Amino acid sequence: MRMRVFKKYFITGLLIWVPLAITVWVLGLLVTTLEGFVPGFLSSESLFGIDIPGFRFVLVIVVVLLTGVFAANLIGRTMVDQWENLLGRIPLVRSIYNSVKQVSDTVLAPNGQAFRRAVLVQYPRAGSWTIAFVTGTPSGEVAERLSGDHISVYVPTTPNPTSGFFLMMPRSEAIDLQMSVDAALKYIVSMGVVAPAQAFAPVDRPAPLSPEPGVQDAPRADS
Repeated sequence: MRMRVFKKYFITGLLIWVPLAITVWVLGLLVTTLEGFVPGFLSSESLFGIDIPGFRFVLVIVVVLLTGVFAANLIGRTMVDQWENLLGRIPLVRSIYNSVKQVSDTVLAPNGQAFRRAVLVQYPRAGSWTIAFVTGTPSGEVAERLSGDHISVYVPTTPNPTSGFFLMMPRSEAIDLQMSVDAALKYIVSMGVVAPAQAFAPVDRPAPLSPEPGVQDAPRADS
């Protein structure tokens, strides 16, 4: 009986401290990573002779903000374009920079559609369902070789959503979800334990993602 009570209180304590500890650890890792970009001569010790916790982190935030303000005007935009043209002339740097820039422009663009919608797809086989995020549509040679309307999706792994799989599938086979991206991420990271409330809202049939005329509707999850 005492062990049962001890176990109950111990688990209750873990449920309080584990999320807090992980949150602090992630934030600390983020701050440490950003502070690593600040050279030593710009540290608070070099400038003021004292150690100010978080000074480098605040400095990074200020530099990023000022860079955005500078690049928003015509002169700044012109200088940024010249800098990108210079990087584009360096063979190895050009490949890495252009690839990273295309991804960041797509993901971080205010009006972009990447990672703005959560969908339900059958993966890794028919009959097994998982949550994915729409990243766009196939283009170029890939789109030319695919018949019909397709979308590109990212299927994250559990419990680490930073790794996953990139898939291209018919639009009619993806079921649009009403839950937000944040709610879907919580659902994935918790391995289905933390289910969004709207996931249980009664619906007759989830609507597919705007299929083209004549494209067959997505199959029901309970079929």
